[in-house]
Order: sequence, then C-alpha cells, then structure tokens
Amino acid sequence: MRWGLWIAALTALLWSTSGALAQGKIEALWLGQAAWKITTVTGKVIVIDPWLVNNPKTPAQYKNLDAIGKMDVILVTHGHGDHLGDAVDLAKKYNVPVYAPAGLNQSLITLGLLPPELSIRFSKSGTVTPLGPDIKITQVHAEHSSEMVWKNPATGKDETHVGGEPIGFIIQLENGFKIYHMGDTGLFGDLRFIGSYYKPDLVMIPIGGHFVMDPKDAAYATKEWLKAKFAVPMHYGTIPQLKGTPQEYIAALGKTTTKVMVINPGDKLAF
Repeated sequence: MRWGLWIAALTALLWSTSGALAQGKIEALWLGQAAWKITTVTGKVIVIDPWLVNNPKTPAQYKNLDAIGKMDVILVTHGHGDHLGDAVDLAKKYNVPVYAPAGLNQSLITLGLLPPELSIRFSKSGTVTPLGPDIKITQVHAEHSSEMVWKNPATGKDETHVGGEPIGFIIQLENGFKIYHMGDTGLFGDLRFIGSYYKPDLVMIPIGGHFVMDPKDAAYATKEWLKAKFAVPMHYGTIPQLKGTPQEYIAALGKTTTKVMVINPGDKLAF
C-alpha cells in the first residue's frame, strides 16, 4: 500500500506543470469533482462539467467565473447539477457553445436558458469538430442517470426536466492524444469496446462510489478493459456518499502498466 502511494505521488509530481515536464504541449487543470479545463496543443481551451461556484473542492480563485479565462467550447456529460453546474453562465459570459446529450441541450433551449447557437445537440457515437478538423469530440455511453433540476423563477420551485442520456467524451487532440472523460458511470461491458476501439491515452475516471464506480470497480475497468497509458481519479470526496479514495483505487489496481496520477483540485498535468 505505502509503495503504491509513493509511486502515485511521484508520478503526480513528475507530470504536474510545476514539475520537470511543465513544457508539455497539453495541459489539464482539475477544478474538483468532474470539472476540467484542457488546453490543447494549439491553445484551444475545452472546459468540461464546470461545477465551480458551489463546488466545495473548487479552489476559491476559480469560483469567480472571470478567473477561468478564455475558453472555446464547453462539454457537459449529463444534467445533474454537479456537472451542468455553471455551464449556462459560462456559455453566456464567454459566448461559447455547450455540447451535451441532445435531450439536455433541448431542455436548455426550451426553457430559454440558452439560444440554439449556444446549445448544440448531438448524441452517442456522434463526432463534432467545433475547434477545427484536427480536434474530434465523440460522445460515448455512460451508465448513470441525467435528469436536470431547474428552479422556475416564476414560482420559486424546483422542476425536473429532461437531461438526455448520460455520456462520456472521447476527445482526440491535434497530435492524436486521446482523453476519455468518463463523466459519471458505473461498470458496463462496453467499456471493453471503448477501450479497444478508441484506445484512450488518458482516462479521467470517477472512483467515489454510491452514484458512480467505487475504487474496486474503477480499477477493474482501468486494468481489464480501458488499458490507457494514464489515469487520473476524480469525482470523490465532495459529499459524504463519495467515500472512495485514490489510495483504494491504487491498491485495487495492483500491478498495471497504467500510470495513475493523483492530484488535488487546482493542480495541472502536462502531456
């Protein structure tokens, strides 16, 4: 156990932008839960599941939406508040489109939260290229739910609306590097297909349990099915139910060729 934790800590140090590989071409900033800001080889910025203002794990500086800075596209994996988060406010503030499950995008349009040009519908297996032909974003299945809760300003009451089916994203960047943001998901057999067909280099994998995979489930998916070069655990420790820890994930993985990077919200990785 101690050896595994030491390896994880050393890996995170070596691959963080504050370490020796700060000159890496791809930067991934973790903002807590499933929220990420990815800067690509050519400087394009992809923001994923931006739950920031009310996220207890988001560093204080990033709770100010002005601090996020330039972005080019927002991706949302499903309609739950800890993933949709501040996507609507960011889209309007920076005039950038939100790509999400089609049903969620339609609800955002129908409720008047975003105009159609900022709420782009597409679905599983669909690939879009909003940042140019060299960056491909594909939806894949996730095993979860996706209802969207919205407070009606006219009544002051919460309403539940269609959130579309939950998804993950395969993001292929300009140099061919592939990131698999898994969103919220449990184990399902087609993770084997996703691993063999898309061959992700980096998986951003939920480990908290209760609503998503626990560390043992996540370790099985990582080692047996996804077999990525790198994995970074996420979606744990924000609420009491998400009890899974990176240490448990590493212990369950055992010997593997996947390099696990354990970082804190506000830390960056470079590839």
